[in-house]
Amino acid sequence: MKKQLLKNIITIFVLITTTFNSFIIIGSDQAFALSYDGLDLALAILENESTLVSSTYTDMDQYGHRQSIVLPSLGIMQPTHGSTFALLSTGIAGTPIVTTGETNPGDERGTWFTKQNTNPRDSATLTMTLQVPMYMHYLYYDVQFFSAEFPEYIGSKFDDDLTITVVSPSKGTSKFVFNVNSGYFVLNSNNIGGTGFDIFAQSGNPADVDVVDTTPRNPGADAGASSLIVEGSPVSPNEQITVTIKIEDVGDNQFDSAAFIDNFRFSGYARTKIIAKKDVEDINGGEVECNDTLRYTITISNTGAAAQGNNPGNEFEDFIPENTTYVPGSAYSQYGTIDYDPTNNKIIWNGNIPAETSRILQFQVLINQNLPNAQIISNQGSVYWDSDENGTNDATELTDDIYANDGIDADGDGETGDDDPTNVAVFAFDNPAFVTEDFSDDFSGGNATQCYLSRKWFQTQDETTCNSCFEVVSFYHYLTEKSFKTKIRSSNGPQYWNYSLSALNNAKMIWWEIWFACGDTSENYSFNLNLQDINGQDITKMKFEYVNNGSKPSDWLLELYFWDPAINNWTRLSSNYLGGYLRNNWYKLRIEKNGTNYIDYSLGRINRGIIDFKTGQKLSTPFSSFARVKMESTMSDPKVCPMFFWDEHKIGLTYQS
Repeated sequence: MKKQLLKNIITIFVLITTTFNSFIIIGSDQAFALSYDGLDLALAILENESTLVSSTYTDMDQYGHRQSIVLPSLGIMQPTHGSTFALLSTGIAGTPIVTTGETNPGDERGTWFTKQNTNPRDSATLTMTLQVPMYMHYLYYDVQFFSAEFPEYIGSKFDDDLTITVVSPSKGTSKFVFNVNSGYFVLNSNNIGGTGFDIFAQSGNPADVDVVDTTPRNPGADAGASSLIVEGSPVSPNEQITVTIKIEDVGDNQFDSAAFIDNFRFSGYARTKIIAKKDVEDINGGEVECNDTLRYTITISNTGAAAQGNNPGNEFEDFIPENTTYVPGSAYSQYGTIDYDPTNNKIIWNGNIPAETSRILQFQVLINQNLPNAQIISNQGSVYWDSDENGTNDATELTDDIYANDGIDADGDGETGDDDPTNVAVFAFDNPAFVTEDFSDDFSGGNATQCYLSRKWFQTQDETTCNSCFEVVSFYHYLTEKSFKTKIRSSNGPQYWNYSLSALNNAKMIWWEIWFACGDTSENYSFNLNLQDINGQDITKMKFEYVNNGSKPSDWLLELYFWDPAINNWTRLSSNYLGGYLRNNWYKLRIEKNGTNYIDYSLGRINRGIIDFKTGQKLSTPFSSFARVKMESTMSDPKVCPMFFWDEHKIGLTYQS
């Protein structure tokens, strides 16, 4: 009686304080949480209001408990039962934009109530005492978590927590903790329109703290959310339980998070919950190719507390994918019965799945012959299970690719990212006559790589070894949007383009060709370009040399040479400009194997075709061992180091052993 009287006195005091709008003094190093009964929040989320015994709510906002709100809808958020739901936030709940000052554009920092770098951080807590009805053994609820800490703070200490704790006198304490590190986050700003978390980094890069707005960008999504999920805890009939829902800032209190809460309901049975994952392995190893054997592994897990029985009908069915053939006798399961149904060309399985147990099924297929390159082999099975323990399989769960997570809810069960088909692409290599690297798909300021049908055959050395003098650029190029820049001094050391032609069915080079551009005046400077094998032995050697043809500082002009062992000297390739110099323009250099003993060198010019052609004796290292291009300068410190730009780079191939 004394405790109840004291509670009434405190309630009256808070009401009087609020009515007269009294000032609340916040200390410089401490913030005080304010509370009220939270009745509106509790009634908004309870399926049965009569189960409520009492409730309290506390948050850090001294100006009106703005960290929580009851809503009929907000963007994609809709009640899962009744006409309302509750939203709890570390900032102001339900605001249209999660940015400082609620402005658009703004930065990612939301609203905070406590002083930075002090404890407690911003938090909001709803506590309910509930009466468990007769015959009820489980409490379930619907929850979805939104956060502006996604994606940049995944894996960090800045992970706002949503904690839902259920204390049952008979079953003990169960706790569900939710944050951006818990693996539930499968949605980004593109999927959660109108929630206040549909924000995008104006820079397009959400990795940093950004200025954001609500204009969709890809990439650029700067907040995220979990799917809407169902969680639950065991309870016992006729007891009183305590439910605490708390959302709080961790590590900082700048980046807001919010929790959708709805549909707290009691159930008379321990729910079965089925998750089905699928993996595929190419038994032959390497690329997935025609005539390879694929082994599918399906893991069916019952994560609920009630058993799934072996009911009438199949518990699992999986059609053999198109463009494959079932491998006889390969269907396997340690538990239950697995068979191949030849009439319908599918795998079937029958068996039970005890609570908190998994069943593993396997079968193999042979990929058909003569499929085109990149043909997709797609497979997805179906688990049929009993959702209400009446002995009939009334629910379906599609298998999900173990490595996929696209945020799509294909089976309509309200959970996203859990129903992707398992796809593999067939690799059918066609032995190309040549491969091309034009740098168009590389990132400016970095190194360059190139693949053919997913096989990497080319990669440049990391530009950081040359202090941004050896990198992809976009400010000067030939036919495509980007080129590769070299600006090398001898102090930089040799820089390399590396080739893995063995990845292309052990192809061998028969010619090497590239477009390049250079300045037509400089100072004393020499640049060497050598085609080599992996051991650094030269296949051919080229030299770009600025020579002086007058007395002025600007009279240094560019000449191009190749090394000819027949004369043991350099041989010049000339342009059709006066003096044969390479004036400011784009040129095509082609180096081609000529029989057993010779190499052809040709120089072309944009809009002019071939302008010079010569044949020299080959060096001792064969074309077939080509592995890299070595680029270096003999000049240690030219005042103005010339830049060369390289584009439209091709390699002619042969497949002779």
